[in-house]
Amino acid sequence: MKRIFLDHASSTKVDDEVIQAMLPFFSKFYGNPSSIHAFGREAREAVDAARTHVGEILGARDDEIIFTAGGTESDNLAIKGIAYLNKDKRTTKGPHIITSTIEHPGVLEACRHLETQGFQVKYVPVDNQGIVDLESLRDSISKNTFLLTFMFANNEIGTIEPIEEIGKIAQEHDIIFHTDAVQAVAKVPIDVKKQHIDLLALSSHKIYGPKGIGALYIRNGIKVQPIIHGGGHEKGIRSSTLNTPGIVGLGKACELATKRMKKDNIYIKTLRDLLIKNILQIEESHLNGHPEKRLMNNAHFRFTGIEGESLLLGLDEQGIATSTGSACSSQKLQASHVLLAIGLDPVQAHGSLRLSLGRENTKEEITYASKAIPQIVDKLRNMSPLWNR
Repeated sequence: MKRIFLDHASSTKVDDEVIQAMLPFFSKFYGNPSSIHAFGREAREAVDAARTHVGEILGARDDEIIFTAGGTESDNLAIKGIAYLNKDKRTTKGPHIITSTIEHPGVLEACRHLETQGFQVKYVPVDNQGIVDLESLRDSISKNTFLLTFMFANNEIGTIEPIEEIGKIAQEHDIIFHTDAVQAVAKVPIDVKKQHIDLLALSSHKIYGPKGIGALYIRNGIKVQPIIHGGGHEKGIRSSTLNTPGIVGLGKACELATKRMKKDNIYIKTLRDLLIKNILQIEESHLNGHPEKRLMNNAHFRFTGIEGESLLLGLDEQGIATSTGSACSSQKLQASHVLLAIGLDPVQAHGSLRLSLGRENTKEEITYASKAIPQIVDKLRNMSPLWNR
């Protein structure tokens, strides 16, 4: 049986070059990078090189990069770290933090936690394709707003947000702007200066690097209060002994992505467009998200009359790995908050399927999946009380 991985939005295979770059730091260069002896200096040099590579893919300086354990920690450090420095404003009226209704749980749950601490949060809507309502954003700003946090590209439906416009709005009102760019890095050109981004979260395992390592870009001049306290690592912002092999892997993944992003993205988009064309030939099939302003590897569908989880399991039996939404909340039974936010009802939302492609996928795999999906959809509809031809 074929095994085809179409779930790259949840995780990616670690690139062979990344693995080779990491291996020496498990057994040969194993010193603590905070130590001043030769073993430590060897590790520190590798960490510094990785920091440079991460900065380069963002258009940032290496001293603006803080290493974390992943995207969720980076989001929490950015949002809570800025909020705690503005806690003196929380007793005044008006929204303090503005975000959207379709953010990743790493952002939404951080904001909800801050609401229990006395902070106010405004959740602005999106349109039926997942684009943030900029007029609602402008209308939501008050003199007490100190943080905007909007994702660069949605992890479920793939819609790319008007980040530069949001950044300009933040800059005009002297508000700090954070973006969760976990899905966007290596897929969309990013220039934190041009796009007026103050803080940006990214994660290694979305770009062919190892799991358990991420980074937070913090523009020079922006102060963030630590949420993990200890030995004062990472300029006192994120304490914990540095994960040298993981950092080396993230750095190598960013280096490779910088070199091959244009070529990879053209190739993957060609496969993605073929997949969309094939699947939309299925009766009562629909593409969720913006048809053009979307990640080049994302294809998110809904099918009338069936349940997405059953479709996922049917595809898994055929060796095809897919998803119904965010991997971080895939164990939850309720309808996706993203799909509800774009106007779908719970039944429609439950009939959705996300396919996300990567650089190792082939045209033959897309053809195989394009044949398997309609067969399983038809089988499920024949059993469904919701399907009426």
